[in-house]
Amino acid sequence: MRPGVKMNHTAVMHGPAPAGPHTGADTEARTGVSTTDAAADGPAGPPDPARHLASPRLRSAMLVQQEALAAARDHLRGLGFVELLPPLLGPVTDPGGRGAKALDVDYYGRRYKLMTSAILYKQASLHGFPKLFYVAPNVRVEPPETASTGRHLVEFHQIDVEIAGASREDAMDTAAGLLRHVVEHVVERVPDELAALGRDPGFFSALRSAPFDRLPHAEAVARLWDDGRAQNPDAEIDWAGEETLSRAADRPFFITDYPKGSRGFYDREDPERPGSLRNFDLIAHGGFGELVSGSEREADYATIVTRMRESGENPAKYAWYLDAAREGLPASAGFGMGLQRLVRFLTGLDALWQVTAYPKLPGVIAP
Repeated sequence: MRPGVKMNHTAVMHGPAPAGPHTGADTEARTGVSTTDAAADGPAGPPDPARHLASPRLRSAMLVQQEALAAARDHLRGLGFVELLPPLLGPVTDPGGRGAKALDVDYYGRRYKLMTSAILYKQASLHGFPKLFYVAPNVRVEPPETASTGRHLVEFHQIDVEIAGASREDAMDTAAGLLRHVVEHVVERVPDELAALGRDPGFFSALRSAPFDRLPHAEAVARLWDDGRAQNPDAEIDWAGEETLSRAADRPFFITDYPKGSRGFYDREDPERPGSLRNFDLIAHGGFGELVSGSEREADYATIVTRMRESGENPAKYAWYLDAAREGLPASAGFGMGLQRLVRFLTGLDALWQVTAYPKLPGVIAP
């Protein structure tokens, strides 16, 4: 164990590690794609776009995605949420992507950004819509070396949720309820598509029947050090560490209390535990990793400016957002659930491009 990190062995992990994403030999049985096609169509990168669009595997994945979106919308609307259409570009966007960069566009002679996340707009919209959600397109220029992880795309979508007056625990409960509802709906509505993809509904049994555990960030770091993995205690859990924790669980679980400095300026610092953020990730079991990231939001104008400066951001870039904060942003909490990651988790496929009709992998030029 890394010195100075306390471990609580009662947290989160239960039972034997379930099977993770499938690879290699079982491709034909799982997807109906021949092993010859699979060799050219493996998790490292997509095939010719026309062949990809015509594949039975993609059709099944898109039918699962359609049901997942229908279930998410019905569930959130039933809880009183209003769906808004998010902006696609603006003068500034979320600066908090892990190693990813925003894409600049010329907007009538001004440099604007394509949205990496619409989080700032969610906060600003709360005056008129205290419970809102988007199905939001995002563009993040990920490092080319992430193309082979199976977890990254340049273009992707999020189910983005924000709740005025909510706590982190409220947001976590909403995220857990949303995931359970989507899983139950998909298992019941499209069992034949899951079967065609080789997805056993038993994989979701513990998710449907037991609460999600919580693992504080410091304990997650300690667990990884005990496992022989060097994890920086002041940073987000790296991809390899996240997968290790994910494979050891039998149902999704939360990682909470990331250290200040590891996340964006909008994550609220815990007033009772300085240096710790009131945030969370929801980690899927079976090696599928992060599905959701969320937090309580910082709403105080002076604190937001201070946090921007501490994180190396220039407050002048955020003029419209700071104007809204000066006038008074509602206290809130919310999250983003990655749609493609959700569909990959539901289908059990190897890589996000396999559940995306028009995938754009980092560093790979595609139509």
